[in-house]
Amino acid sequence: MEVETVMPLISNYSSLQSAVSEYLARDQDTTLVSRIPSFIQLAEAKLNRQLFVRQMERRAIAVVDLGSAEPNFIALPSDFQSMRRIRLTSVRGQPPLEFKSGVQLDEYRSRICNVAGQPRYFSLFGDQIELAPRPDAAYTIEMVYRRTIPPLASNDSNWLLMLAPDLYLYGALLESAPYLKEDGRIQTWGLGFSTALADLNTLGLSSTFNAGPMTIRPSGQVV
Repeated sequence: MEVETVMPLISNYSSLQSAVSEYLARDQDTTLVSRIPSFIQLAEAKLNRQLFVRQMERRAIAVVDLGSAEPNFIALPSDFQSMRRIRLTSVRGQPPLEFKSGVQLDEYRSRICNVAGQPRYFSLFGDQIELAPRPDAAYTIEMVYRRTIPPLASNDSNWLLMLAPDLYLYGALLESAPYLKEDGRIQTWGLGFSTALADLNTLGLSSTFNAGPMTIRPSGQVV
């Protein structure tokens, strides 16, 4: 009697690789099996560009280093993708800092003769945040930003694999199709990936805006 093989749960990097290999049904192809980590890496790169859920948001705290030669520059977090909000938490009642381009900051500094003061503006320069005016005190800064997905190659598991193993699976399978020159599978894997991605993005949107009732008020009105 033939014994049915049960695929193990996808719960970590190793089990995801096993699932991809089983779906491809080429366990004996050692070259292909060795490429599966690359398929997963490529899927993660695509997800970092296309996935927008609240789990990708993170809060970080930094303190201005007045002992630095350039106290107006602060290093961005290593998993930074894009900024949502940045504000001074050591000064009460202040609105978030306003974004300006590098050129606009240069123009602003020239008008104030680069006099130090409480930062009001920020810009992004490479892997750093640039503040203006140049800080005159050791301000504490809070940033809320969109982060990259923790890569499975160095984390074994992450929040996304726990939340949506199907998205990881279809994403890796989709990346395998061009390598295998199997154009027919691109549509199959692509549909599975796009459906799972759309479902998760919709869930992310609803979980954010359904957290509480929204009340529309005129701009500047405080209740």
